[in-house]
Amino acid sequence: MEHAVARGVPVIAAGQTMMSNYQAMQARLAADIAAAEDLDALEALRVIALGKAGSITALLKSLGAMTPDERQAQGPQIHALRETITAALAERKAALDAAALDIKLAAEAIDMTLPADAAPKGSVHSVSQVMDELTEIFADMGFAVATGPEIEDDWHNFTALNIPETHPARAMHDTFYFPDVDAEGRAMLLRTHTSPVQIRTMMNQEPPIRIIAPGRVYRSDSDATHTPMFHQVEGLVIDRGIHMGHLKWTLETFLKAYFERDDIVLRLRPSYFPFTEPSAEVDVGYKQEKGRRIVGGHGDDDGHAWMELLGSGMVNRRVIANCGLDPDVWQGFAFGVGVDRLAMLKYGMDDLRAFFDGDLRWLAHYGFGALSVPTLSGGISA
Repeated sequence: MEHAVARGVPVIAAGQTMMSNYQAMQARLAADIAAAEDLDALEALRVIALGKAGSITALLKSLGAMTPDERQAQGPQIHALRETITAALAERKAALDAAALDIKLAAEAIDMTLPADAAPKGSVHSVSQVMDELTEIFADMGFAVATGPEIEDDWHNFTALNIPETHPARAMHDTFYFPDVDAEGRAMLLRTHTSPVQIRTMMNQEPPIRIIAPGRVYRSDSDATHTPMFHQVEGLVIDRGIHMGHLKWTLETFLKAYFERDDIVLRLRPSYFPFTEPSAEVDVGYKQEKGRRIVGGHGDDDGHAWMELLGSGMVNRRVIANCGLDPDVWQGFAFGVGVDRLAMLKYGMDDLRAFFDGDLRWLAHYGFGALSVPTLSGGISA
């Protein structure tokens, strides 16, 4: 039987045994594969041997025309030839790939003695930056950072805070409720404020207490200044002899450090919150310049006005009692402000929705460098 093998595979001479023919073909192909200098040459050899018109493919196709005895004798040899050449091709390809990778890695070696690339590769989000700024400021005043679950029960989120069952804040149009209840039959929800963290802290920690509770909160609202998820920071102080003067000093000190201005002027207006009594809305003086609000200055001065910034008050006696503390012994104040709102005022954003769009252009413009760590000594927003 005589086979003409294309492209470098020798023609089988008459009189040679079939086994020696296969062995000669295998030796020749194996030598060519081992000598292949690159992946293109190796692919060409694969096509010669195993392609549609390849020499080994032709042998496999010839099995159908053989007698049963010939097929039984030559079939295993042809299949063994295919497997051997396939393995040789894979081995050589792995070796060439490894060599190419070594060359690439050698060419891409980094010289650690060169100056660092100053081009920005990413940025810290404005909300994260402001969170760090708040933490630094309040830590200097002796406050610790407290956290709590974002999925809350209605007792911690409403009842313990002296919010009655009929209060509008509990309505479905304001609060995201879950269909299930907890083991005690309490409704489960996404917290609407970080006040439950204050409740959990008072229940689990002995006074005196000085904490801030920053974190994500959720309410059913969405426009240029409201989103369904936003960030809030609340503060709580529980101690003996606490009064409104301590609250005003704390807020004034905080806002002067945050806005990095000494001309911050506050105005406390009587208000009502279920969890504080007395309660006060806190206004800050500002001036409109070039389409943005610049915080600072007295609100009654020429060109200045008052802007509502946060809510505050003395912790309600019922809230203190709900947490297992004696309101005749312990008093305290609390306050809350939107972190996103603080970021907008300080850094000049005008649309809260852009905070969560993931637009790289916005992030590059309003983001902060990874090394821009706020410190009171070096400047909060340096």
